[in-house]
Amino acid sequence: MDKLKVYNIKQMVKNEKIRWTNHVIVRLLQRNISQEDVENALLNGNIIEEYENDYPYPSCLVYGINLKNEVLHIVCGLNETELWIITAYYPDNIQWEEDLKTRKGIK
Repeated sequence: MDKLKVYNIKQMVKNEKIRWTNHVIVRLLQRNISQEDVENALLNGNIIEEYENDYPYPSCLVYGINLKNEVLHIVCGLNETELWIITAYYPDNIQWEEDLKTRKGIK
C-alpha cells in the first residue's frame, strides 16, 4: 500500500495529525512511556513489519528511539487524514532477536 510509508508517518507526526485513543493512553501510562517518546521514536523510526490488511486501516510496527535513547516499538495505523497510535511498548529479548527488529522464530 502506497500510503503505508515511513515518510507519510513522519509527516503526520510533524503536522500533529495524531489520534491518541483512550486505550493507548492507558497503555502508555502503564508502561511509563510518554506521548513525546512515541512521537520522537516515530520521527526517527523505520517500519519493521506491515499489516496491510488490518481493519479499519492498514497498520505497521515502527522501530524507533525514544527521548531516553531506548528502543521503542509503536504499532500505528494510517488513513488519509490521521495517524492512529494503536500501542507502544519496549521490546524484549524473549520475543525479539538481539537487534530488536526481528521476531524470534521468523526467518
